[in-house]
Amino acid sequence: MDAPAIVNALGPIVCGAAYEVGPSVDFATIYVPPDRLVATCTALRDIPSLRFNVLVEVTAADYFPRDPRFEVVYHLLSIPNRVRLRLKVRATEKGTVPTIQRVWPAAGWLEREVWDMFGVVFDGHPDLRRLLMPEDWEGHPQRKDYPVQIRKAAQIYEPLEVTEEEFRANLERDRVKRAH
Repeated sequence: MDAPAIVNALGPIVCGAAYEVGPSVDFATIYVPPDRLVATCTALRDIPSLRFNVLVEVTAADYFPRDPRFEVVYHLLSIPNRVRLRLKVRATEKGTVPTIQRVWPAAGWLEREVWDMFGVVFDGHPDLRRLLMPEDWEGHPQRKDYPVQIRKAAQIYEPLEVTEEEFRANLERDRVKRAH
């Protein structure tokens, strides 16, 4: 099932949603407006011809300095139809994306991870707190403008050089060891 067919199936059920078909090389990709995300996910789960019954992953991409800065990416799977789907929702730096935890309860942990790493706020999420980073961590480390300050001394070494005679002697020594 391709993206235009999925958009056509969603059109009559999710009123007022302006979907975009996204480029993809592996499976269908659809851009969903944030205000229609929950209705779209509910329809994708409940329409008998689609039955996207598994939320595989929620992640994000930071396109700093572009606005909208983030794309929240949802990977869905329809086990009965053996079809995968990628939903993308654009989000500004100060904007929010609604939680889909009521549609797929597993989204709770995945949305917390995205918030922890990227700082994307999921509106309506009941427990949006740190998941991977310590509670007192400042900032969101997957953002492209996150200040990385690594101080490491330059590692200086000299390449190992052996003469041709030493190289041949080493080969011969290894052959003799393997023979015994």
